[in-house]
Amino acid sequence: MNGLQNKARTYALKLLSYRGRSEQELRVRLRKKGFSETETVSAIHYLKQTGLVDDANLAETLKWEAFTAKLLGNEGAKRYMLGRGLPRDIVETALTYDEEKERTNARHLVDKKLRVLKNYPFTTVRRRLYNLLSRKGYSPGLIFELLKEKNIYKEDET
Repeated sequence: MNGLQNKARTYALKLLSYRGRSEQELRVRLRKKGFSETETVSAIHYLKQTGLVDDANLAETLKWEAFTAKLLGNEGAKRYMLGRGLPRDIVETALTYDEEKERTNARHLVDKKLRVLKNYPFTTVRRRLYNLLSRKGYSPGLIFELLKEKNIYKEDET
């Protein structure tokens, strides 16, 4: 192993010390730092052998983070995980749709946001809640259902 391969490994380990990263994220960061393809592949291969880079394990961690900490919907979690460089097949395997969990997360998010929006006009509250839930990856059907449940959406109003 030459000195540049060792530097690539060291840099990759430094990146991993901050947070877990996908193989794709490491590849991009190492290439951006100026390491050649050979050095990058060598460093990633070494990290995979030692178990420090494992996309399937990272997918499970990101799934927990997306649903628990960020309160994302299923689509939002999928976008989040794909954005972190995980392969689509690993993301699809890790994510299983749980309607009750999604509904619970959405309710929690609505309740949390309603505390902040309590003094705003009705139409502003409805618009902001809809946009928030939509950005977080919840389906329009679920959003309208929750808004009706909270008496924020009335069909006769437009």
